[in-house]
Amino acid sequence: MTESRSVQVRLAGRHAVLVELPDAEHTGAFHAELLRRRAAGTLPPVVDIVPGARTVLLDGVTDPEELARRIAGWDPPSHAADVGQVVEIPLRYDGPDLDRVAALWGVRAEEVATRHSAYTYRVAFCGFAPGFGYLTGLPAALHVPRRDTPRTRVPAGAVALAGPYSAVYPRATPGGWQLIGTMPDPAPLWDLSREEPALLTPGTRVRFVGEVPTS
Repeated sequence: MTESRSVQVRLAGRHAVLVELPDAEHTGAFHAELLRRRAAGTLPPVVDIVPGARTVLLDGVTDPEELARRIAGWDPPSHAADVGQVVEIPLRYDGPDLDRVAALWGVRAEEVATRHSAYTYRVAFCGFAPGFGYLTGLPAALHVPRRDTPRTRVPAGAVALAGPYSAVYPRATPGGWQLIGTMPDPAPLWDLSREEPALLTPGTRVRFVGEVPTS
């Protein structure tokens, strides 16, 4: 294993390199830097770049030992550059946990929409279900815990919070996140007829365009 400040690098099989980072923000920034260098032609050939919560896997590498040495010498950024595609997600703030989140934030329920939609998020990594992207960008003061008791069914298009992440459920599944709203049409999140089925892929920036329902 090699190490450069907050980055630890180790070989993962004959053709892969695994990079370990301290947190989601550093991981997102490192992933963005890898994509930038690959686009610029300054990164050795890599077939797949797969980010996780605190890791990035580079697979399909011709010379993983050389790549590991290069990465170990980087001084990686701590925040991702504000570049790349922006996807706007329409959102109606009517989730069953809206009042709970408002109480945790110390604001009225209407203020949750204002605060949550004020930030630009970034897909740090995908997992859990096809098309499910873990979005970073919510300030630490607004992080909320998971529900004590998960729901057996969360509807497709539900927008939720848990820890440092926001997410949109692309299809109905069980889930333990705090539900704050609903996307009117979740169909675009996962479409097998597209070349890239997932709308929210790692590195994509996301803005929520929301409204608070009126009584």
